[in-house]
Amino acid sequence: MDFQKLIEFRHSANNFLSNIPITEEDLIPIFNDVKLAPSAYNLQHTEYVVITNPELKEQIMEAAYGQYKVHTASGVIIVTGDRYAYKQTERLHQGMVALGMLTEFELNKMIKENYSFYERRGEQFMKEEAIRNASLSSMFFMLAAKNRGWDTCPMIGFDAKKVRQLLEIPQTHEIVLMMTIGKEKENSRRLRGYRKPVNEFVKFLN
Repeated sequence: MDFQKLIEFRHSANNFLSNIPITEEDLIPIFNDVKLAPSAYNLQHTEYVVITNPELKEQIMEAAYGQYKVHTASGVIIVTGDRYAYKQTERLHQGMVALGMLTEFELNKMIKENYSFYERRGEQFMKEEAIRNASLSSMFFMLAAKNRGWDTCPMIGFDAKKVRQLLEIPQTHEIVLMMTIGKEKENSRRLRGYRKPVNEFVKFLN
């Protein structure tokens, strides 16, 4: 889709057509696009849990305070961020050594620098980094989904503790947001809300 049309047509869908299945075959191309989202030091903090099982989706709806769009959506996606992604530096970059793109010396230097960078800044910084990176990835997901004909809605109205328990999400991972995905019921679409003009949210320092 033309990028200008893509950002204009993407809406947060508040109601979905019922009984529209979404499969792994539908989602994998979207996630292949999402792989290209920016992430700090290429640590790829973001991990996704995709729920399409109807019974589990209803339990997720309960944790989302009964929001009906969870019921009608084709799937629900929980976005998490790994606070300790820096510990994956060696695993993520070992392939580059095998390809001759990095030397062992360079990899070891990268590992040391990443550990130092995060551990010196502490747990709060690690939490913020997990949320930042997962948020960037989530926006990529919503655009990639729309580009492939699916509508989404990011959500923060849910009980994260219940979701964590239900899906057995480890404590090392921040639950950043929930997204519903499906085919929007367009006849119930709300008008897009007021958007501030550029001069109200941008300051140019020339």
